[in-house]
Amino acid sequence: MTAPHARACLAAALGIALTCGGARAAEDEVPTSYSPVVITEKFETIMQRMAADKDGILKKHQDLLEQRYDLSDKPAEGLQMTRGKPIQGGVRVKLPSGINWDELAELSPDDIRQQKRFPLGFMPLPHPNHPEGGMIFPQFHIDEVNRIEGRDLTRFDLDFDLPDHFLPEFPAPIFLTTRPDLGDVSQGKLVNIRNFFELFNGILNPKQLEGLRLLVTPFPQQQFNATDDRRSEHPHTGVACLDCHANGHTNAATHLAGDVRPQKFRHRIDTPTLRGVNIQQIFGSQRALKSVEDFTEFEQRAAYFDGDPVLATKKGVNVLERGSQVHFMGEFQALLDFPPAPKLNVEGRLDPTKASEQELRGEELFHGKGACAGCHVPPYYTDHLMHDLKTERFYEPQEYNGVMAVGDGPIKTFPLRGIKESPPYLHDGRLLTLEDTVEFFNLVLQRNLNQQEKADLVAFLRTL
Repeated sequence: MTAPHARACLAAALGIALTCGGARAAEDEVPTSYSPVVITEKFETIMQRMAADKDGILKKHQDLLEQRYDLSDKPAEGLQMTRGKPIQGGVRVKLPSGINWDELAELSPDDIRQQKRFPLGFMPLPHPNHPEGGMIFPQFHIDEVNRIEGRDLTRFDLDFDLPDHFLPEFPAPIFLTTRPDLGDVSQGKLVNIRNFFELFNGILNPKQLEGLRLLVTPFPQQQFNATDDRRSEHPHTGVACLDCHANGHTNAATHLAGDVRPQKFRHRIDTPTLRGVNIQQIFGSQRALKSVEDFTEFEQRAAYFDGDPVLATKKGVNVLERGSQVHFMGEFQALLDFPPAPKLNVEGRLDPTKASEQELRGEELFHGKGACAGCHVPPYYTDHLMHDLKTERFYEPQEYNGVMAVGDGPIKTFPLRGIKESPPYLHDGRLLTLEDTVEFFNLVLQRNLNQQEKADLVAFLRTL
């Protein structure tokens, strides 16, 4: 089989509209849920070809981002995350020409769809190379892991796409439900296989310490493994759970959900924070797994390998022992607390003696006209359910940059506690700021908030 033939067959297996060696038209291909296992090209040939294609792929994706967003660095005045990183402010989603946000909100979903006025930044965000997919890490994380462990998470075919100023602070602080008196226990360090013991010995019990060890241990993964089917230059030891959930929070590393075929229907994933796992009842942005133990086991056995057990076997799946290892990992994750919110009382509501008038107005809107509390219920601002926003009301099904946009489906109600420290927003990271998020929900849920009300609501969200 020739190299082009092999590439085309791989594309066809993933649901990409190419012909297979020119023998048949794409419409004659038989759909399949399976990816090819046997590699028919030399690794060096694959790497050379994909590295040569990298700049063109990234430029196409960057063009999409710049068409959708204002990507400039514009921090909100006087607002910072816990360790001092500035918080980006302002609406960054670009509007269609000839209309403002108030005028857009007056249109019905049918009108917006027919007039093609749904903002592009509200559409599903594709992976930087959607037909290829896979884990991609921000450069700051790659550099720090390489410095500490000599483990290089660089992909030869792709780079992370969103600018650093839209991402969570790094390394993130760590707060423990069991020791709130300690405050941030990270000491400003990225927790890893080489320092977890010195940081947590004497704070965690032996089970929790072993759970953390497993969470910072790299295991083989789809793009980072020791076989010839990898996206690292050299054979690789793999990826740790806390490579995405850095310091038990998130560094906004991205991936594709493994639970849909063909490839173009898969959704991009923005890594959610693990803070507040102890109060949550479902896990995964769209999977509704019923415990953190289920989530932990699922990630290792399925998500690491795009839900493909054959490839997992080939590349070296780490089958965790449910009765001990999974339990230990889950127990540590359940200790990760939200950052302090000094303006909230014990019921999760604003203390009038500490909050500004604008923040109090925002809280009233949250529970009143905005009706946000219908899903985001205090004190942790979640209802532990999933909801379908039916965003497909606003646009026709369409394909772009390898993704097929047909709607988002049910999405978990994530807790809003600490939300200012977890950009970007929505399950795929399409909303870069809280202002974008308020505009999105105001339009999609037709709340008819005016500009002052939207600003007040953002001010309240930043207190959580």
